Amino acid sequence: MTDKKIQIIPAIDIIDGKCVRLTKGDYEQKKVYNENPLDVAKMFQDKGIKRLHLVDLDGARSRHIVNYRVIEQIAGHTDLVIDFGGGIKTDGDLKIAFEAGAQMITAGSIAVTNHDIVSQWIKTYGADRIILGADTRNGKISINGWKEEGEQDIMDFLGSYIGEGIKNVICTDIERDGMLQGPAVELYKTIMKAQPGLNVIASGGVSCMEDILKLDEAGVKQVIVGKAIYEGRIELC
Repeated sequence: MTDKKIQIIPAIDIIDGKCVRLTKGDYEQKKVYNENPLDVAKMFQDKGIKRLHLVDLDGARSRHIVNYRVIEQIAGHTDLVIDFGGGIKTDGDLKIAFEAGAQMITAGSIAVTNHDIVSQWIKTYGADRIILGADTRNGKISINGWKEEGEQDIMDFLGSYIGEGIKNVICTDIERDGMLQGPAVELYKTIMKAQPGLNVIASGGVSCMEDILKLDEAGVKQVIVGKAIYEGRIELC
């Protein structure tokens, strides 16, 4: 275990200011794990974690940032590097997220519906601060809190941003998210083969350390883990 190179990035998903997890992105299948996300973030930091993936699920559903106060709390009381997503649709949303303390943001649905604005964000803030969010179901990109399945093929979507200088993509297989049935290793291999310069951050389906080691062996450098940590299947140390 000690020779693994992959970085584990814990996820905190927020609804009504609480730390929750969904199953397959279904808001009706919600489980609250902690009333106070700051406590969870502090626990992660105490375990040696350096980076946090923070998702505003209320924002994703409302199509504008909602839980920015949670960013402020975590940024103000921990040293965690926060990448934030959910509801970022406008320049104003982006500004709120950065001013609240997020070091990076994930452009998900907006990257599908408004290529021009995300392209401008990459130019203005740099590719290190703008992460592409690629949420996929059946090979197609889904948007708006995974409630809408788009027409765009994931490989075409990724290819459209390579010329913009994008460096990092969080790729989530929605059918695996929250299911604890293993990550989409073959999908990530396909993406990395097609776009070798792109850093693919795996997300969805991780159930145990063996899953993480499989991703490591496949060449994935970073993985977002949520339910497996909260359910005690993966112990951070």
